[in-house]
Amino acid sequence: MAKLAFIGTGVMGAPMAGHLAAAGHDVTVYNRTQAKALAWADKYGGKVADTPAAAAKDAEAVFACVGNDDDLAGVTLGEDGAFAAMRDDAVFVDHTTVSASIARRLAGERALVVDAPVSGGQAGAENGKLSIMCGGSTEAMAKAEPFMQAYAARIVHVGEAGAGQTTKMCNQIAIAGVIQGVAESLRFAQNSRLDLDKVFEAISGGAAQSWQMVNRWPTMAKDEFDFGFAVDWMRKDLGLALDEARRNGAVLPVAALVDQFYADVQAMGGARQDTSALVRRLPK
Repeated sequence: MAKLAFIGTGVMGAPMAGHLAAAGHDVTVYNRTQAKALAWADKYGGKVADTPAAAAKDAEAVFACVGNDDDLAGVTLGEDGAFAAMRDDAVFVDHTTVSASIARRLAGERALVVDAPVSGGQAGAENGKLSIMCGGSTEAMAKAEPFMQAYAARIVHVGEAGAGQTTKMCNQIAIAGVIQGVAESLRFAQNSRLDLDKVFEAISGGAAQSWQMVNRWPTMAKDEFDFGFAVDWMRKDLGLALDEARRNGAVLPVAALVDQFYADVQAMGGARQDTSALVRRLPK
């Protein structure tokens, strides 16, 4: 078993690091709010470090799941950052959803870096069933993949550095339009005085079926939104996609429109609600 470090023990990072510990690895964690790191150690039996550098020292692999580009730069390249303390043969795996530009920047700083954003949400992290989209060299992937298998249902090496992040943007672009479509369909059914359960039964097994419909139609129908992937996070992710589109020339009219719809949901107090709260802005 390997000596590992995990930086960021939030709602996603904590269970992912927990799966690594459960697999028998020697895991040291760091979190900006130390109380969360201590709570993780109490639950999983690992160690807690005071800085990212201390966590990364002598580790065979270092993982991160933090907030945004600035947070990631801080824990890797900043004072007491992990990169200065890492072994030359250690791999760095970033599970944060960030810009492709910082993913490429980090890969320029170290040979063994994988940008590996995930899909599957908190439930996927807790159940060890995440889909992971990866960018980086073949050598870096070979070192990282055996560890990621502890919490993944699917791991795909998409391409070079930054490819994992741009693939995650594809994921979020696709989801945005689907959620809006499901929301409009549900409200249309309500206005037509239809039995929502019967409508779901009728359409969820055909061409209209999607993960969002199967998993969110029933909860949207009950106005239940206090779970899953938060609106704030989705707006962050769509913002990254729109920024990258301006760089690569892609046109994203639906993503841009739905991003503004999510701004409406934030203004309605739904910033921390699940992304399916998009239906709230449509009148019943």
